[in-house]
Amino acid sequence: MTGMTASEVPPTMAVKIVSAGVAACVADAITFPLDTAKVRLQIQGECPTSTAPKYKGVLGTITTLVKTEGPVKLYSGLPAGFQRQISSASLRIGLYDTVQEYFTTGKESSLGNKISAGLTTGCVAVFIGQPTEVVKVRLQAQSHLYGPKPRYTGTYNAYRIIATTEGFTGLWKGTTPNLARNVIINCTELVTYDLMKEALVKNQILADDVPCHVVSAVIAGFCTTVLSSPVDVVKTRFVNSTPGQYPSVPNCAMTMFTKEGPSAFFKGLVPSFLRLGSWNVIMFVCFEQLKRELMKSRQTVDCAT
Repeated sequence: MTGMTASEVPPTMAVKIVSAGVAACVADAITFPLDTAKVRLQIQGECPTSTAPKYKGVLGTITTLVKTEGPVKLYSGLPAGFQRQISSASLRIGLYDTVQEYFTTGKESSLGNKISAGLTTGCVAVFIGQPTEVVKVRLQAQSHLYGPKPRYTGTYNAYRIIATTEGFTGLWKGTTPNLARNVIINCTELVTYDLMKEALVKNQILADDVPCHVVSAVIAGFCTTVLSSPVDVVKTRFVNSTPGQYPSVPNCAMTMFTKEGPSAFFKGLVPSFLRLGSWNVIMFVCFEQLKRELMKSRQTVDCAT
């Protein structure tokens, strides 16, 4: 009797969590400049200043940042980005299948169960990873070219200053809009990817391999970007705001609407898609391959013992 191959053995929960965390960090390292460009475009217009650089488009924003603040600025906040992926993405992606199995116990898997799993893991990830999101956004947004002196000198300096000046709860500032954003992203991203991969394999259009993962990830990235953009922009503005600038999240959204119009909610849409689309492709491809390789390694160890 022959045992199952590595591709047939379901990966364990630990393998999924580790694979998701590592894959998310790889994707973040490659796509981080696009995320920085997205943040700068989203906050543009918040504090009109004649000396402030004007960003136009993805490449224009990246080029302006490189020319005015240096190429290193594109990666400002990257350590917090890695911390965010390790504490957040590893859970929301790594636990998705396990939570979905819990909701489908004794039943056939359905769209409702997939959405419930996405909601659950998305909420857990936000509450754990919110401080890393706050620090990442603020470091990406701050500039030494105009206005007051930059608030933070580095990642851990930002954690300390936020905790001491805004209270410990300041590290969870913007949890509500980020919760809404992450729930939308998690449900749309994971459920769309899951459904697309399932449909492509089931209808024998593509095998469960890299091309299938790439196509599913791109479609998931597009759907996620469009649906999450308004709440993502509000989240960025509110998280980056100084104490008292916006009394509440609804006030932030209303201020944006009255001062800049409805289009403000879709600022940075193109870099958002380029970033999220490419992030999804890199992350999901790495995630799928890492799961297989880790299961192969585990089988080799089991056979040796």
